[in-house]
Amino acid sequence: MANPMADEMRRFKGNDDKNPFEAMSERFDRAARLLGLDPDLYAVLRVPSREIKVYIPVKMDTGHIEVFEGYRVQHNFARGPAKGGIRYAPDVSLDEVKALAAWMTWKCAVVNVPFGGGKGGIVCDPRQMSEGELERLTRRYTAELLDFIGPNKDVPAPDMNTGEQTMAWIMDTFSMHSRHTVNAVVTGKPVALGGSEGRREATGRGLLFTIDEAVRALKLKPSETSVIVQGSGNVGGIGASLMHEKGYKIVGISDISGGIYSPNGLDVPAVLEFLHTTRSLEGYPNAEPVGNAELLELECDVLAPCATENQITLENANKIKCKILAEGANGPTTPGADEILYEKGVFVIPDILANAGGVTVSYFEWVQDRMGYFWSENEVNKRLREAMVASFNELKGFSERHKVDTRTAAYMMAIDRVAYHTKMRGIYA
Repeated sequence: MANPMADEMRRFKGNDDKNPFEAMSERFDRAARLLGLDPDLYAVLRVPSREIKVYIPVKMDTGHIEVFEGYRVQHNFARGPAKGGIRYAPDVSLDEVKALAAWMTWKCAVVNVPFGGGKGGIVCDPRQMSEGELERLTRRYTAELLDFIGPNKDVPAPDMNTGEQTMAWIMDTFSMHSRHTVNAVVTGKPVALGGSEGRREATGRGLLFTIDEAVRALKLKPSETSVIVQGSGNVGGIGASLMHEKGYKIVGISDISGGIYSPNGLDVPAVLEFLHTTRSLEGYPNAEPVGNAELLELECDVLAPCATENQITLENANKIKCKILAEGANGPTTPGADEILYEKGVFVIPDILANAGGVTVSYFEWVQDRMGYFWSENEVNKRLREAMVASFNELKGFSERHKVDTRTAAYMMAIDRVAYHTKMRGIYA
């Protein structure tokens, strides 16, 4: 029997299913068409507001100068300042940063946070650099962006291979040039420097809250729900730990080198302690070793890819055996896989909702910095849960009313909100 939703999905296949910017654009195009988005608004929203490319000379510990390439893409300002992380990695590309900046626009709109999307990155291998080299790299990158970032312009945050220390360096550099302390220029800072309680756990906690709602919607019980988590870092590790505390049965987890599986459930605190001690899951007792690709294809109730982009593709989507796909990572599923998952009846919690806990608490941090009054961790977590549950229910209701899959519903909701602001503000010319 023909599936009209699958036919609609086929209309928007790009040339490169694994290019992150094409993947984002393909989904944007489909949602915009279903919304009947005005062509003029379509033209504005489909492209970034600004792409910044900088070359960063850094004096290395050896005394020689090395020049690094860096980016900052500011996708949209209609709802507020740009917001998004900065990643340090050898494979950072402009297309990746553009896609992540756009995803941040839609992510903020889905959870109704008054930010636009931004993203940054530097092409480097931080594992091969000393702390001093990383500090000089970060400060010079910040100096190159002084005219473009700020509490009312663009508010960076940590991402892959950056963290609290990186944000502290950015805040200090910006503050030195401003001649006063500006702690609201970044989020994800140490609590002592104006960071928010609960920020480090926020993405994993937000993932838990959306999984709780999906499990409830499918009439499952946490104690009887098996979960596989790909990734054991800030999202996957914390998410797995919080789900374990809640009573979920975590049967599989992985790191960059591979994973482990136990159908009877893993002792997550023991697994994470082993990983912290040995820097690898290899050799963990009382569990079966399994490859990262194979881990995704094992049977479970909830599959949470929390690592990197392009993990579920045309090649392996038919082998996915979960009931709920909770996308803790950005862009873990390619557009080509969407159609297959929809036809299989998998309930997808799309990345622009599932991992929006981080940006939600980043917004809370920005608010606290600007008013100079800070909330307890319980207050932060309570507000986060309210935001994530409300957004999940809005998304589920929108999907059912418009008879579209949950990912398309998320994009439609987000685009509609940003388009409204853009239309009401008008185009300055």
